[in-house]
Amino acid sequence: MAFVVIEEGEHIESALKRFKRRVQQEAIIKEIKKHSVYFKPGEKRRMKDALARKRMRRRIKREREFEYY
Repeated sequence: MAFVVIEEGEHIESALKRFKRRVQQEAIIKEIKKHSVYFKPGEKRRMKDALARKRMRRRIKREREFEYY
């Protein structure tokens, strides 16, 4: 759980900025979004396969670019 201790004389805006940064670093929002929607097991598998294909295409494209050097 992200929390920020407000120092004596510190503006609330700066504390809020530090809190937002801490939440982003801990990937709390990402985790909440991930668990907010239910995916069927088959849907999860298809999404995982699609991401693997996308990574593979990127890797192949990068390797081809380096072959020309």
